[in-house]
Amino acid sequence: MTGSAGDERKPSGPPPALLTGTVAEALRAADGSAAGVYLCAATPGLLRLSVLTGLPGPLFRPWWRVNVDRPFPVAEVHRTGVPVVLANATEAMRRYPQFAAGLPFQFGSLHVPVTAGDRAFGVLTVLRSALADPAEALAGRERLTAVADTLGAALLRHAADGRDVTWDDEPLCVRPPAAGPAPGRVGRFSWDPATGAVAVDEHARILLGLPGGGFPGTLEALVRAVDATDALRLPGLFARTARGRPPPLPVRLRTVDGGLRLLELWEARGAQSPADAPAGSPAAPSPVAGVLLDPGPGALADGAADLLPEGVFCLDRMGFVVYANPRAGQLLGVPRELLVGRSLWDSVPWLNQPTCEEHLRGVLLAPEPAHFHVRRPSPAAPSGDGGPAQGRPYEGDWLRVSLYPGADLVTCTAVPASRVPDDALAEPADAPPPDAAASTAPFYRPIVLAIALTEAVTARQVSAVVMRELLPAFGGRMLAIYLLQERHLYLAWESGFPRGFLAPFEGVGLDARLPGVETLTTGRPLFFDSMQQLADAYPGIALDAEEGARAFLPLIASGRPVGSCILGFDRSRSFGSEERTVLTALAGLIAHAMEKAQRYDTEAALARGLQQALLPRRLSQHPRVETAGRYLPGTEGMDVGGDWYDVVEAGDGLALVIGDVQGHGVQAAATMGQLRSAVRAFALSDRPPQEVMGGTNRLLIDLDPGQFASCCYVRLDPATGLARAARAGHLPPLLRHPDGRTEVVELPGGVVLGVDPRAHYPVTELRLEPGAILALYTDGLVERPGHDIDEGIAALRRALAEAGGPAVRTRPDGPAPASAADAGAPGAPAAAADGAPGRALGAVADRLTALARHSADRPDDIALLLATRRAGRNDHPWRA
Repeated sequence: MTGSAGDERKPSGPPPALLTGTVAEALRAADGSAAGVYLCAATPGLLRLSVLTGLPGPLFRPWWRVNVDRPFPVAEVHRTGVPVVLANATEAMRRYPQFAAGLPFQFGSLHVPVTAGDRAFGVLTVLRSALADPAEALAGRERLTAVADTLGAALLRHAADGRDVTWDDEPLCVRPPAAGPAPGRVGRFSWDPATGAVAVDEHARILLGLPGGGFPGTLEALVRAVDATDALRLPGLFARTARGRPPPLPVRLRTVDGGLRLLELWEARGAQSPADAPAGSPAAPSPVAGVLLDPGPGALADGAADLLPEGVFCLDRMGFVVYANPRAGQLLGVPRELLVGRSLWDSVPWLNQPTCEEHLRGVLLAPEPAHFHVRRPSPAAPSGDGGPAQGRPYEGDWLRVSLYPGADLVTCTAVPASRVPDDALAEPADAPPPDAAASTAPFYRPIVLAIALTEAVTARQVSAVVMRELLPAFGGRMLAIYLLQERHLYLAWESGFPRGFLAPFEGVGLDARLPGVETLTTGRPLFFDSMQQLADAYPGIALDAEEGARAFLPLIASGRPVGSCILGFDRSRSFGSEERTVLTALAGLIAHAMEKAQRYDTEAALARGLQQALLPRRLSQHPRVETAGRYLPGTEGMDVGGDWYDVVEAGDGLALVIGDVQGHGVQAAATMGQLRSAVRAFALSDRPPQEVMGGTNRLLIDLDPGQFASCCYVRLDPATGLARAARAGHLPPLLRHPDGRTEVVELPGGVVLGVDPRAHYPVTELRLEPGAILALYTDGLVERPGHDIDEGIAALRRALAEAGGPAVRTRPDGPAPASAADAGAPGAPAAAADGAPGRALGAVADRLTALARHSADRPDDIALLLATRRAGRNDHPWRA
């Protein structure tokens, strides 16, 4: 950490007053201790923290930016628009393990979307004390939602005025309102000895507990407002002050309710203060003026702490030192006057280390004390006069630091530690200070990376996790991952290196003398603090930069070599012993994830080959029917699923089939192939739809693959357009009429295949007019995380309506081409039945799947089957 976030600049985006006012309201609404607002950045898919109150900004630098696809509550709220309430750490770990692993402290949080209309601007977040029952936070959530709605409305007005509502700066860091009454309140009063009148201002009246509007304005009434013991001496103090003998120091007195007050008196001639009073006393009493001060608890506490033998200093919630006793300055090696009023990390730079930062994060988020050891830097070098350096012969180099959290302050104590626990850090005394970029990250827990790696199944996904999680935590800028294949290393991922620099190292053998090879063959990580050090160790090696540092980590899983990982840093730096240990442990996690990914790649290749072999290469044709099918694999997890479609000749008609086998992988693909063959066999014999579904259901139960499947079967008579349909737990078809209207075809349906051998599948009749489009689809096309599936179906209906009708041609009953991936019959498109320009059915299918096709986030595979009837000589599209 390198100091506090600057807030003197003029940031871009919404006005700072709007943001700071919002977080102040949020703290009150949700009874929070810290709050922040994440806003969309100019970079798509990125949220940035725009304002933070109640926490030191630099201490939480790793959370300044969040990708919207991360498994964090802020990202999910922005994606879904649904508030998230995490009552305690247990709830956070259950729902968001990566978030909880990064901040493993006992606190609660509330996250609500900042929206207006259909526009999402960001997320409002409040951190608060942990709750046993999540229901206790519901009222706070409602109040916080109102605050977020107000902010959203204001941002919408700014956007309407053409002003920027994105955020690309560091966050504004503002102080939270004090939890209790502010100490140091001051009230003023005066007394005229000639008339006996006493005048008090509103602050003095409150400090003395006098009734509002009913104070008689006499010295006797003022005396009655203080404790009886102090009341006896108060008139004498006023009289001596009027005669030029004011008390030299503030007078301590107590009110009738026991409150401590400090009283200062002086002669009121020309509104002079005691320092300006004339040396001689006047012959007649002079008016008296005075101030009454409520010192709060701080004044007495500071005085007492100044005398303590251990170092004591206090931090506010922004990380600034608000008090330090002389002993604290001595132990920290910084004069007291240079400590107070500055951030701890600016005034004591050697505390910029992960252990200290992690414990301070903990006490700011959870009300539990923390204790740890920290090593002070080496004593100063010998003085210029040749005298010996000032050492620590009795106190040693280690301090035991304790942190005690409060509502507004963290009280810290530091004492010399004569014994250091075995697990304490033991860096060399002359070790250079930690790299600033690296120290901003927490002392990285392997569990953080381990949890993230559980969601990655391909080598590319594993590499992306390492790039996103590991590299920033240690201040790295470059990453290369090589995987071992047949005793050669091949590049699986690179980022940050100059273009083409790594090309000569592609496919190097295990006998090459290169650090990336030797770290794998020896099983030992290699760390180079500078590029010169790397060049000295490997003369003649090509370097991509003159300055920087490199770490080469072996990827070994269960004793089997997997590959090597290279981390690059822009500047020279020192790798501490604990940092080396953590990086080596993390390399083991990466190796196991990569080994799992290689097994996945093998299985995925087999499944893809199996699925491609089982999907129809061409669809059955009919001169009066045009069909088009599309299949898209998923992009997450096992990217081969069990979705399929088919068009089969059924007597003098056609059978349109679509289905979805539960699960992904080789087993799902194999089950899909068995079901497709079964449905095809039943259809070729022109069995009624209910018998096709019933027979396929019993077959799947007999095969007992441990999976179930949904299916929709439509038997179409091309001559009349009569269709008879049955459904087994599948989504309902969509029908686009020739005039452009669309509807959901409600089919009663039955349970999914493979569950109940006695299941019944009712049949529904419908009519497909020439120019109409029947759409069968799987859930991957309409289902999105956090959204109701009905919304997806409605969106598909709108897209189908806007896609335009197929080209309608009046044809004789002769042959016409149609295929599984029909991109349109040859020739220019004719007019559609609704008068709009015709569109080939394959083009309609492409348009319906365009968004999914270009999406990098496709959690499930997709199948789509479209069918339309061509108009014949005796067809009249306007007839019902």
